[in-house]
Amino acid sequence: MATLEGFRVRNFGVLKDVTLGRLWDRRKEESLTPITAIIGKNGVGKSALFDAFGFLSDALNFNNVEEACNARGRGGFERIQTQGTIDPIEFDVYYREHGNARPITYQIAITVDQFGRPFVLRERFRQRRKGQTRGWPFSFLILNHGSGVAWKGEQEGLQIVEDTDDFDLSDELIEKTEPGETEEVNLDDPRKLGIATLGALKQHPRISDFRRFIEGWYLSYFTPDAARSLPLAGPQEHLNIHGDNLGNVVQFMEREHPQRFKSILKKIADKIPGIDQVDTEKTSDGRLVLRFNDKGFQDPFYAQQMSDGTLKIFAYLLMLEDPTPPPFICIEEPENGLYHKLLEILATEFREHATGHRGGSQVFITTHQPYFVNSLEPKEVWILEKQEDGFSKIRRASEDPLVNNLVEEGLPLGGLWYSDYLDPR
Repeated sequence: MATLEGFRVRNFGVLKDVTLGRLWDRRKEESLTPITAIIGKNGVGKSALFDAFGFLSDALNFNNVEEACNARGRGGFERIQTQGTIDPIEFDVYYREHGNARPITYQIAITVDQFGRPFVLRERFRQRRKGQTRGWPFSFLILNHGSGVAWKGEQEGLQIVEDTDDFDLSDELIEKTEPGETEEVNLDDPRKLGIATLGALKQHPRISDFRRFIEGWYLSYFTPDAARSLPLAGPQEHLNIHGDNLGNVVQFMEREHPQRFKSILKKIADKIPGIDQVDTEKTSDGRLVLRFNDKGFQDPFYAQQMSDGTLKIFAYLLMLEDPTPPPFICIEEPENGLYHKLLEILATEFREHATGHRGGSQVFITTHQPYFVNSLEPKEVWILEKQEDGFSKIRRASEDPLVNNLVEEGLPLGGLWYSDYLDPR
């Protein structure tokens, strides 16, 4: 399974320039861990960072950056671009395919044309050659305004850009590449991502792998009210982003993976007193009702009667037992509606899923609850802070030797956060 090792976002809301983990030009930085938690005060940009991942995912899945700018209440390009700048919104994704020792960097810049319509200004893929440890990585895709060149197959890359960071490729430079090794690319719509088109072609396997990686991201917009809906009956393998197919996933797990489902029920019974069975009921009009059986009552409780917290923790545990989990899970403030003592349990479940040996997902979470952070290590926690200029900066909790020492002595990290030990000194 592919792994995200670094992520950089520029000119996106209060995130003027924020980097998580390692990038190709910052080799001394540590990569992102299997689980990453972002903490900070209100208004520092936690939601913006969550939405940066969501925006990139939407830009690919909607196949159109203009639609991504308008989706999920973003309000258009001008609303999400950092105030006071005319620079494009930019993302750098530094990731590694499973078993591949050479990570790949994807870079994209998005701006608006003279009529205010968002479009993809440039895209670029980079990867170092086998054995290469110094110098610029080789580029195997360069697009400007939807036009450029792409390297076919899994060859080493475009030597023409070995020693430059210039995105521009003139016709003269394209002619210098060896015949048959590259192809000229001209997209018909500058609002579309090149990876959406080229990633569907088998002659571009690295781009295809990256497209599948981004398409596989799971960003949770779960709401208990959505989980209380009555969907049409029929088993579904994966929980969707809103959770309104919760009953369908229960149907699937009951039928296809009964042992996994039993383990979920056991965890639920251990963590939520009273509940010992969860199943589904099909109504006369073909809709699906989710039922929770309580030990103390003869009749079941339906999802419409269950608390927000019960539905939420059940949905998260069900998601973590997905037989084919997504490569990357991103959740904003999972603690909302949960009893505080359940948070450490939930954090432990996320961490065991991410760090286990069963091919679990990489997990990214924003939170403002110290109880959740108690189950994490300093290298897994990043602190977002507002600077005097109004923009956010980020640092890793493990960068502070005092914090590391106190955690090694047995003090919980969330408790240190609550006691202001993670504040800048």
